Amino acid sequence: MRPSRSFVVVLSLLALLLVYIGLRLLPDLGLGLAGNLAGTVALVVLGALVPVGLMSSSLRRRRWSGLVGWLGLLSMGLFSSLLVATLLRDLILLALLPFGALSPALVHASALAVPLVALAVTVVGYVNARRVARVVRVDVPIRGLPAALDGYAIVQISDIHVGPTIKRPYLNAIVNKVNALGADAIAITGDLVDGSVQRLAMHTEPLARLKANDGVFFVTGNHEYYSGALEWIAEVRRLGLTVLMNEHVVRRRGDAALVIAGVADFTAHHFHPEHKSDPQRAAHGAPPDAAARVLLAHQPRSAPEAAAAGFDLQLSGHTHGGQFFPWNLFVPLQQPFVAGLNRVRDMWVYTSRGTGYWGPPKRFGAPSEITLVRLVPA
Repeated sequence: MRPSRSFVVVLSLLALLLVYIGLRLLPDLGLGLAGNLAGTVALVVLGALVPVGLMSSSLRRRRWSGLVGWLGLLSMGLFSSLLVATLLRDLILLALLPFGALSPALVHASALAVPLVALAVTVVGYVNARRVARVVRVDVPIRGLPAALDGYAIVQISDIHVGPTIKRPYLNAIVNKVNALGADAIAITGDLVDGSVQRLAMHTEPLARLKANDGVFFVTGNHEYYSGALEWIAEVRRLGLTVLMNEHVVRRRGDAALVIAGVADFTAHHFHPEHKSDPQRAAHGAPPDAAARVLLAHQPRSAPEAAAAGFDLQLSGHTHGGQFFPWNLFVPLQQPFVAGLNRVRDMWVYTSRGTGYWGPPKRFGAPSEITLVRLVPA
C-alpha cells in the first residue's frame, strides 16, 4: 500500500527538521566522533518513533503495540520541545552576535542546555498530563436569572481522548471526581475518544457511572467523526448518556425553566451532511419564557450562530488551551478563544482547556480541567 502524499510530505519535513537540529547542536556540543555518531543515532531513532506516535490510534493490536504507541507519542512531545528549544537558542545567539558576546563557552553551554530543557519540559508535561484534572470553578452571570436557578451547577468535561494512552483507569478517576461535585447536570463537550468502539468500548464503560439529577449530556467533537461517529453515538446512548444532536431538553426548578441544548461538531457535515451543526435548530421549540439557555458546542467558533439563536451561555472545548507551548500561539488562527470565559454579543462562551489530552502525554502551561460552571444572577 503506497503512503499518501501528505504522509510523505510530513516525513520529509520531519527529516529536514531533524537534520537542522543535528547540524545546529552536535558540532557545538564537542562530543567527538563517537559522541556525534551516538547523537545522530538518537535523532534517527527519534525521527522513526514520531510517525509511530502519529499513527498510534490505528496500530494493530499486538502484545507490543501499546508500548510502541507510548514511545511514539512521548517522542512526539520530546521532538516538539527539542525543535522549539533549538529555534529559541538560534534566535538568542543571533541577537547576541552584533555585540560580540558569542564566546565558545556560551555556544557550548547553550547547545548542552537545549536537550536538557527539552527533556525537562517533556517530563514536567508528562506529570501534568497524567494526573487527574483539577476542578476549575466558574460563575457565569445571567441577566434576570430567577432565585430558583441561582447556583445551578453544570460540570463540564471535554476532550478526554480515550485512546492509545488514556484508558479505563484514567477515565475512572475523572468520573469519581465529577460525581463527587454533586452537580445538577453533567456536560461532555466532545472529543471523548480516539479510536473505534470495537477497540475502546471497555475503556469508556466508566461513563455509565456518571450521575446528575438533571442528566448527563454529550455532544460530538471532530474526533468522534474520525473514529466512527454513528457507532459512538449509539455506544454513548447505550451507556445511559443523552446525546444532543441539534436538539434541546428543558429542566425546571419550580416555575423556572432552563434549556440545555447541544449541536454536532462544527465540521460534522463534512462526514455526515445530516449532522450539520445548527444552533437555530437546537433552540427551536424551546419555551419562550426560559430563564436561561445553555448550548453545548465542541468548538468555540460555533459562538456567533449560537448568540444569534438566543443562547445565554455556550460551553465548548476543542482547543486544549494549546496543551503545550508553542501550540497555544496557533489556536487563534482557527478559533476565536483559547480558554476561559469570554463574550460574544449578549452570550457568554466558556472554553475548557480539556480534561485529558491529545497525542503526546504532555501539558505545559495549559493544565487540564474539570469545570464546575454555576449560573448566578447578573
